[in-house]
Amino acid sequence: MRPRATVVKPLDDYKLLVTFGNNETKIFDVKPYFDFIPFRELQKPDVFKTVHVSGLSIEWQNGVDICPDELYYDSVPVQ
Repeated sequence: MRPRATVVKPLDDYKLLVTFGNNETKIFDVKPYFDFIPFRELQKPDVFKTVHVSGLSIEWQNGVDICPDELYYDSVPVQ
């Protein structure tokens, strides 16, 4: 079972620094999602910066979220 997100911080270039409940810290790139209509508004920096932890994953103020499995398994560990 994948761990839940506990902390999220927006970074430059539409990436997120995410800490999970198992103390892993990873980087998630949101840019590939901009091809999907619900995610296009996240290209506005003020909207992108509203990201926060919600439930098992993360969410923005406009209600867009990332599947918890995608958030964990598609993130790259921080070296």
